[in-house]
Amino acid sequence: MGKSKTIGIAILAIIWIWLVWMLLAATGVNLKNLLIVVMTGIIIFVPLYKKYFGRQ
Repeated sequence: MGKSKTIGIAILAIIWIWLVWMLLAATGVNLKNLLIVVMTGIIIFVPLYKKYFGRQ
């Protein structure tokens, strides 16, 4: 994996963590918000994992 791809994934992860932090800070930690966090993480990071770290 190239350096630019690594930087891109890192920036995406930082933005996602920032948005999750804002969601949890604004509305509190409850089951609904935790499910939203988990689902968005799966939607964003599982395809990237399969594309860049899957079978080569």
